Amino acid sequence: MIACGAVGAGAAAAVAVPFLGSMAPSEKARSAGAPVEVDISDIPVGGVKIVEWRGKPVWVVRRTPEMVKGLEALNSQLADPNSDRTDYPVPAYAKNIHRSIKPEVLVTVGICTHLGCSPVSKFETGEASGISADWPGGFFCPCHGSTFDSAGRVFANKPAPDNLEVPRHMYLSDSRIVIGQDEQGEA
Repeated sequence: MIACGAVGAGAAAAVAVPFLGSMAPSEKARSAGAPVEVDISDIPVGGVKIVEWRGKPVWVVRRTPEMVKGLEALNSQLADPNSDRTDYPVPAYAKNIHRSIKPEVLVTVGICTHLGCSPVSKFETGEASGISADWPGGFFCPCHGSTFDSAGRVFANKPAPDNLEVPRHMYLSDSRIVIGQDEQGEA
């Protein structure tokens, strides 16, 4: 009788372990939502590195001192300069004029908040940008004409209702960041 019980328990375990294992997310599913570590040391000043996180393009921009300096002057032209009216949470460290932990580095999701197109970087200013003579530099969405400054804040009277999303992120060192995780946990 004891032998039958032991054999039955062993058989139940042999069936349960693979069954329970099959209910866990696959490695591909885990990696799709997992935080992404990025080396930012090779991004030139004024350059952008694009990485994928959760199937979305994330831009890491190393802004020039001029880009950072010009942000405050744009507040009156923006729909939401302080990122107050958004459908997604904005990390506390992005609730500042440069929307970033360090003023010279912007981390933002590269998807327009209007209909999900991908804006392009237009960091050239003025006529050289191809946008307008008074263009301060930033991002332009070619689908419907939304424009964003170099902090990802949307200009007023444009189709996009919100600023570009700033995902949770943190610095591991001066040259490495993690996107999708910060000191508060994972996104």
